[in-house]
Amino acid sequence: MGYTLIISEKPTAAKRIAQALAENGVKEIKNHGAKYYKIKRNRNDIIVVPAVGHLFVLSEAKKPSVWKYPVFDVEWKPVFLKRSNVWAKKYYKNIEELSKNATEFISACDYDIEGSTIAFNILRFICGVEDGKRMKFSTLTKPDLIEAYEKASSHLDFPQIEAGLTRHQLDWYFGINVSRALTLSLQRVGGYWTLSAGRVQGPTLAILEKREREIESFVPKPFWEIELKGNVNGETITARHEKGKFWEKEIVEKILEKCKGRNGVVETVERKRVKQNPPFPFDLTSLQREAYSLFKFSPRMTLDIAQTLYEKALISYPRTSSQKLPAKIGYKNILKKLSEQKEYEGFCKGLLEKPGLKPNEGKKTDPAHPSIFPTGLKPKDLNAYQRKLYDLIARRFLSVFAEPAIREQMKIVVSVEGERFVTTGARTLEENWMKIYKPYVKVKEQILPDAKKGETVTVKSLKRLDKETQPPKRYTQASILKEMESLGLGTKATRAQILQTLYDREYIKEDSIKVTELGTAVINALKKYCPEIISVELTRKFEEEMEAIQEGKKRGEEILKEAEEKLRNILSEFKRNEEGIGNDILSAVKRFEEQETTIGNCKCGGKLKIIYSRKTHKRFVGCTNYPKCNVSFPLPQKGKIEILEKKCEKCGLFLISIKGRNKKWVLCPKCGFEKSLSDKMKR
Repeated sequence: MGYTLIISEKPTAAKRIAQALAENGVKEIKNHGAKYYKIKRNRNDIIVVPAVGHLFVLSEAKKPSVWKYPVFDVEWKPVFLKRSNVWAKKYYKNIEELSKNATEFISACDYDIEGSTIAFNILRFICGVEDGKRMKFSTLTKPDLIEAYEKASSHLDFPQIEAGLTRHQLDWYFGINVSRALTLSLQRVGGYWTLSAGRVQGPTLAILEKREREIESFVPKPFWEIELKGNVNGETITARHEKGKFWEKEIVEKILEKCKGRNGVVETVERKRVKQNPPFPFDLTSLQREAYSLFKFSPRMTLDIAQTLYEKALISYPRTSSQKLPAKIGYKNILKKLSEQKEYEGFCKGLLEKPGLKPNEGKKTDPAHPSIFPTGLKPKDLNAYQRKLYDLIARRFLSVFAEPAIREQMKIVVSVEGERFVTTGARTLEENWMKIYKPYVKVKEQILPDAKKGETVTVKSLKRLDKETQPPKRYTQASILKEMESLGLGTKATRAQILQTLYDREYIKEDSIKVTELGTAVINALKKYCPEIISVELTRKFEEEMEAIQEGKKRGEEILKEAEEKLRNILSEFKRNEEGIGNDILSAVKRFEEQETTIGNCKCGGKLKIIYSRKTHKRFVGCTNYPKCNVSFPLPQKGKIEILEKKCEKCGLFLISIKGRNKKWVLCPKCGFEKSLSDKMKR
């Protein structure tokens, strides 16, 4: 007998869908080592079966005996064939078997480009169908899932599918071809290092490397400020000369001499009340930036935690660019549910007493999903990191409905012999939304004396402050994410992974991002021989065309043909300069390897380096003068090693960090552990 087959993106989602739609209980069945769920609804038999993300991956159609480029002949292949992913094979076989007796197919994968692509590939390659119904939902709560099932569209979301398929193929074209070109150019001159660059990865690295050059070439310029400290009405004030920076020291000295031994007078006092509106609801990028700022969670870590909260039905779908909260999500219903949690009870009651609920929304929209919001379901069994992010999302949601905060801004101008000195302050008069978001609000409370015009200011000190201009700040993971968004590089769902790839490839390091010697070499080679690869404009153009596909204004074939022509021209030029590119990168690779493996000097005159044994495959610190010198130190065998700039105070060797799954340790290979960082990994 036939049944409806609902395909979800992940096992947790499949279980929630089955529980939401079932009218007479859920029958959990294990097959091929994976689970699926059998239910009834409206007397219809339904089976809900999960995938585990992408079950298919793009691959070269004919596997070459040796690497070559350019290549554009690609096809989708099962993940378990390409990557020996036994885990994925269970789910593949499960769907394959269940599809044989299905009479109707429904995609219940995440409603975005990736989810649509996952479902379409499963339907056409495993189930043998090219169409099906489409469930669309933003939370995994029972009411939303029932509505999504009952109002499922009769066809798949083909514009989104076409955009997804095109994006994957476009990224494959750029990623595989440029990565092979770089790696083969290095091999041609006798070097070996697996190098990579991609459609978005290259321009992002170029932005970071440009900042690195700006910092290196920065020449500080001296300037001076004048600071006054005085008393008015028995209270201390600190003020700066109204001109701010002085570029000529002589002018400062003249002012100091002019004002020496003189008291001042309050020339003006300004007070004004200002409204400070609540923050906007979270989209993914603003959530990632806030979590990095507050908790030092990397963008990828934030997305992973948010995805878990979504799968637990605690928050809405996190991969959204929207700052909108449509009324249909049910403000009052969510507030009532949140009020059952003690920490939010008082806030919710206050908001529910308001005559109307209107969120303070931003301009950004998303055609598929609203901004991120809590569903109101009570959290259970959350770890410390999940709890932090959930609380941040819940308080942000509550705060957007609250009244603006009222702040008083104050400015006092003090005149000393005609020279004006200014001090400013601010204080919160009515917290309103800030009271809800208080743990995460960053406002400065600077209360000034209750001074009046004409009052005497007793000058206690007047001094010159010697300063100099500072280089541009390094990007953090939060600020580069913002820059990528503003330039149209990547998508809300891919930016975190692009950044992580740059770390994994060892092109960048540290939280205050530095570009490594290797990253600089790759960018310099691309900039010199094929600058279009790292062009922000070219990448943004393709992103805009991707959006045009979703809107039905362009076809994927056009864009892929254009990309192929563009890449053929770029790579043709690359091949002509392959040896020069290889030589440029080789010298950098050697310097990079030296930097990344040397922890200091040995007493014998050799270098102490991190060595990987060819025989045991274990790593240790050894001397380059072996076998004459037997000095060696053991190293932990698990976790990623990074040599730090800081040296051990006892022996002078460079400290190293060991990054495991959940912890980061700092140690001296000779003296042992210096400290253990129990915080979750930041990247």
